Amino acid sequence: MQALDLLRLQIEWGADEALEDAPVDRLLAPMLPRPPEAARHTPTTAPPVPSSRLTPAERALAAAGASATLAELRAAVATFDGCALRDTAASLVFADGDPATGLLLIGDPPGEAEERSGAPFAGPGGALLERMLASITLTRQDLMLAPLIPWRPPGGRPPSAAEIAVCLPFLHRLIVLSGPRRIILAGALPARTLLGSVRRRTTPAWIGVSVPGRPDPMPGLIMPSSASVMQTPAARQQAWAALRLLRRTLDRDIAEK
Repeated sequence: MQALDLLRLQIEWGADEALEDAPVDRLLAPMLPRPPEAARHTPTTAPPVPSSRLTPAERALAAAGASATLAELRAAVATFDGCALRDTAASLVFADGDPATGLLLIGDPPGEAEERSGAPFAGPGGALLERMLASITLTRQDLMLAPLIPWRPPGGRPPSAAEIAVCLPFLHRLIVLSGPRRIILAGALPARTLLGSVRRRTTPAWIGVSVPGRPDPMPGLIMPSSASVMQTPAARQQAWAALRLLRRTLDRDIAEK
């Protein structure tokens, strides 16, 4: 009863809070329970970046890098929705030919004839290319042909720098998968895209072409496009000089085997 009497006395004196045996500093933050041992030592990894946050060029790079064959690359290009040209073009224009030839000819963006047929170097430009190749005893079957970008810009306008940048990873991957020994750049735009700044030369020459995914540069030859050959007499002379260099180089390669 002594404890009860003391409690009544404290209430009469106005005590309204129970005290602990040891003082407590109320200004300190309460201690949180420690996490389990496994949780303290489990490393945390950053969550993957959602594809919606990637730029179109980054998405193209990822799609191209995931392609292990030319067939897979073609399917990746066909389903890629990061370039508006796909929605305006009538068809996809992918590479054509046998990569085992070791020669890859890259031309300008597809024109109306290429868009209609779905094949590179079609129409009058393709017919002229065949005659040019025949002059040095080559045919379309002796090369692999590819456009700079896989879709024709609306109205045949030149592609913008942004459109080329989005499509470029697919072209780079095409070069890596086809593994050409030599590349022919038919046109000023393919040459600038793959070589950067191009120095004008009075005579054709082989230039090193560096592509991401290839350990060493490949010999590249610049020649005028079929369209410029049809329009400019000076381009015909340049094209003929480049074709003769190509023929001499192929003959030398055959002799060295």
